[in-house]
Amino acid sequence: MTDVKNKARFRAASHPTPGGLPQPTLAQAMLMAVAIAYGLHALFMSGPAMRAAAREQLERIVADEDRDVCSQFGIRPGTSQFDVCSRELASVRKKQVERDKAAAQGIP
Repeated sequence: MTDVKNKARFRAASHPTPGGLPQPTLAQAMLMAVAIAYGLHALFMSGPAMRAAAREQLERIVADEDRDVCSQFGIRPGTSQFDVCSRELASVRKKQVERDKAAAQGIP
């Protein structure tokens, strides 16, 4: 008798379609809607803030590298020599990015 009740309960809970596949329940549909809403929020709201934070972090890293490398040559921050050193390091970074892009495309 319990076997018959379990089978009936299973059929009622899964809502089979004419093709034989169960339809999602309301709870599954709500969970999916929440997941999609969270993903859209992350994409459109948090995305720009995350990109801005990453850009600021990169700028801090570059400034720290400039200060460390230039100070190895005895050039202190805030001087005109430091500005020249920073520009030269930026040029070196740009050339390295170009070399990396060329290598990724298979160009030696």
